[in-house]
Amino acid sequence: MEAMTGPIAHEITTLLTAAFTPDHLAVINDSASHHGHAGHDGSGESHFTVEVTAAAFAGQTRLQRQRMVIAALGDIAGQRVHALAIRARAPGE
Repeated sequence: MEAMTGPIAHEITTLLTAAFTPDHLAVINDSASHHGHAGHDGSGESHFTVEVTAAAFAGQTRLQRQRMVIAALGDIAGQRVHALAIRARAPGE
């Protein structure tokens, strides 16, 4: 996994920080490991992993947490980014 801070990574960080005030947030650019695969658009920002720990996820199922993250990202997930792996946790998990 390669950590990079291009414009989309920065936008993801900004949006998730505003939505969840996370205890931990890592936006990891996985695009380089997908070079030549479907969805790799050459932009260098097509595949990401997001690790986020926030109190807002307490009591939520994994699916609910993923939906919360996707909603916070607006048109990024599925439209501007080809793949997004989400690891959303509540504090202490």
